[in-house]
Amino acid sequence: MVTVVIVESAAKAKTIQKYLGRDFIVKASYGHVRDLPSKNGSVDPDANFSMVWEADAKAKKLLNELTRDVKGADRLVLATDPDREGEAIAWHLMDVFEQKKALKDKEVLRVAFNSITKSAILDAMAQPREIDRPLVDAYLARRALDYLVGFNLSPVLWRKLPGSRSAGRVQSVALRLICDREDEIDAFKPQEYWSIVAHLVTEKSEAFEAALVKAGDKAINKLTIQTEAEAAPIRAALLSARSPFAISEITRSERRSKPSAPFSTSTLQQAASSRLGFSASRTMQVAQKLYEGVDIGGETVGLITYMRTDAVQIIPEAIEQCRKVINKLYGDRYLPSSARSYATKAKNAQEAHEAVRPTSLDRRPADVAHALDADGLRLYELIWQRTIASQMADSLSDLTSAQIDVTGGDGVAYRLKATGSIITFDGYRKVYGSGARPAEKKDAGSEEGDEAAAASTELPPLEKGKALSLDQRIATKTDDLESGPVPARQQFTKPPSRYSEASLVKKMEELGIGRPSTYASTIATLRDRDYVVIDKRMITPQDKGRLVTGFLKGFFAKYVQYDFTADLETKLDQISDNKLDWQAVLREFWSDFSAQIGEVQELRVSEVLDALNELLAPHVFPEREDGTDPRKCQACDTGQLSLKVGRFGAFIGCSNYPECRFTRQFSDSADGAAAQISPEGKVLGQDPETGLDVTLRTGRFGPYVQLGEPVEKEKPKRSSLPKGTNVEDVDLEKALQLLSLPRDVGVHPETKKPITAGIGRYGPFVLHDGMYANLDSPEEVFTVGINRAVALIAEKAAGGGRRRGQPAPKKSLGTHPETGEKLDVYEGRYGPYVKHGKINATIPKDRPIDELTLEEAVALVDAKGAAATKKKPAKKAAAKKPAAKKKAPAKKPAASKSAAAKSGTKKTAAAKPKKAPAKKAGTASSDEREDVTSSAAPAE
Repeated sequence: MVTVVIVESAAKAKTIQKYLGRDFIVKASYGHVRDLPSKNGSVDPDANFSMVWEADAKAKKLLNELTRDVKGADRLVLATDPDREGEAIAWHLMDVFEQKKALKDKEVLRVAFNSITKSAILDAMAQPREIDRPLVDAYLARRALDYLVGFNLSPVLWRKLPGSRSAGRVQSVALRLICDREDEIDAFKPQEYWSIVAHLVTEKSEAFEAALVKAGDKAINKLTIQTEAEAAPIRAALLSARSPFAISEITRSERRSKPSAPFSTSTLQQAASSRLGFSASRTMQVAQKLYEGVDIGGETVGLITYMRTDAVQIIPEAIEQCRKVINKLYGDRYLPSSARSYATKAKNAQEAHEAVRPTSLDRRPADVAHALDADGLRLYELIWQRTIASQMADSLSDLTSAQIDVTGGDGVAYRLKATGSIITFDGYRKVYGSGARPAEKKDAGSEEGDEAAAASTELPPLEKGKALSLDQRIATKTDDLESGPVPARQQFTKPPSRYSEASLVKKMEELGIGRPSTYASTIATLRDRDYVVIDKRMITPQDKGRLVTGFLKGFFAKYVQYDFTADLETKLDQISDNKLDWQAVLREFWSDFSAQIGEVQELRVSEVLDALNELLAPHVFPEREDGTDPRKCQACDTGQLSLKVGRFGAFIGCSNYPECRFTRQFSDSADGAAAQISPEGKVLGQDPETGLDVTLRTGRFGPYVQLGEPVEKEKPKRSSLPKGTNVEDVDLEKALQLLSLPRDVGVHPETKKPITAGIGRYGPFVLHDGMYANLDSPEEVFTVGINRAVALIAEKAAGGGRRRGQPAPKKSLGTHPETGEKLDVYEGRYGPYVKHGKINATIPKDRPIDELTLEEAVALVDAKGAAATKKKPAKKAAAKKPAAKKKAPAKKPAASKSAAAKSGTKKTAAAKPKKAPAKKAGTASSDEREDVTSSAAPAE
């Protein structure tokens, strides 16, 4: 009996083929094989939300191959990934095979395995089931929702706000989170406060610190002392105390810290971000490789369980293995008397499989180090440590708190407090290699009871009633409040932190927005649309993103509300539990949403801009220090500034146009500084060499510096300010530096050719013989030396640097298994593409290039090559027989009829005229289907 087994990736197919033997043919689907084409009618609300599914040329070729294999087999096993997207892929495949009459009386089974190990594969094959129809219905509802929102909302956005890219159901809510946090930061007013501490010593000269907590009958908290005038007399009173500092009370308690649960998708992304510096997409990319397996001793072995899961539970067999490893490595003391159990806290937890854990706890990081690259080893170690720690004993620490009383020189009774602790038993912390790991940043995704929690400062032995004294070894300066044994420090409250990828993932999970398995693609979409910038792991909204959010909050407020989006996710979960009808949920949504779309379409652009002027006023027109009208044009002094839209997006312009041509970039409004620059520019000084004026100016594309004025048709030298530069910080010296670029760094010691440094379209760089290498920051352009430059050039050359005229690849995937030629990813004018020799294959818009695999790239270029080969003979035939070319259109209607006798599809929709090129399918992995708005909206 021949059995065809279909999995999602070629890497898995090879491994599983070895486990199953000769009676099985294991094939890969390469993710989704069909998708909703980017045209009207792909989802038809008037036909009970029937859908038209379409496969691109590459997917059609693959489906034909799979159909031939299935027709020649006795049985079909659909073994796609064990999540909702995997269930949907299995349904798509079965639907296609039914249409092609490939199944007939064949047995069709669905199996799912949580890890790619021999035992897991064989166990899954022994426990087949049918396709979970409610899970498929939930997928259909989700895809329809994302299509209806993206395809209907994005065009409205483009017409009313030129330059905007797209809007999506989950993407837009995530963007609102980021923009709302930025609004909080902009509105934040720092508050001054003073803290007072005393440096004390015991009789044995052991030093420690105590903070002031009470003055007379008044409790002192963080914001009690708000000025220097309030802090100075208290400090002076403590320095001139009338009595010794005496310990009036000591309390001691034991603190117990529990380990965290094993990783789910979101907590893995959070921890990898905070500890390893990985982006969410990078984490999933590395985890995918660990899941699919590496070569260990001549056998490909999956190292971790499936990495897209909401679960934190692990199976009893794994717990038992974990406890044995703990006992073996650390002893009985580190093993709790009974196994720990964990429950999922995520609001929309859905996946029924395990947490992310090593497939074998006996396989320590050191045992697989030889088979992994640096990133793979670091992530595997993180997962192994977390899993082991989750079943270890609590850590214990002694917490000591001492109250210290003293009568100040002013006769007032003061009380200070010192706290500290020491770890008495490291417990689960042992697995991390030290008794007290450094603390994680709060915004980096650390959880309650996380193993990274740090101990407080350790105190010396203290006894009640013992006298203490100020540490006179610390010199006091009368004119410096921060000096001496009783420093008073001026501080200011801080605004809320921007979201990091980790904290955004955590917040979205808390609110129940979207699914953890798709957070990486959601964040990548926001970045790729230029709605946000991610720098040093912090996410900052761009003005384009703030404009889109303002528009949506003003005209589609309901659909970017956190509660509404979370409630919709809950309904999708109820569909998957067979508690709600998916079409009924869509009808309820579409009724209100379509009405809102119709209303906004009727608005004039001027009405939209007027509303945005008010909604975004705090950001676009911040209050001026002189109290004048923030919207008054300072160039003509009579016009009013307002938002304008042009071909390249939004900008600020004057109402007196064309008499007043003052404009400034939207982003300049954040600090208001650029608004003070007139069209003629602000003179910073004169160039000492030429005597020409150096001016700071602002244009539609941002602030820049200019040397002199145009002479006839010759343009003056200009240089844009590096991204992130505050115009207020630009002086003559800085301007001359920018105008001096490119800068000569020196001569390469080997090639004897010059190396220069400059700032280009893609940031700061060094250039040598046509090869560019990036610098870390714009400041380094002016300081980089020859040694550093040579090293950067060498690193770039080793990584496959390109010559002049050829951009550097965004990503190198490896070599083609048949030709041996390199497969590199480039960013082109019309989007990213894979280059293989002379073949350039476009990457589907919904596929982040960070997560593109070698197998997918091979499939793309092979399909492109096959298509190019077919086209060449057609041209010759057309040249010889012109009449054949005229007859071709008559055949098209008949051909289109075969496109749609499919489950849940609409036959007539395929015959509608195309409004945009269909989106390519067949390459996206199962985690990339959520909220991919570009696949559901017309091409821009």
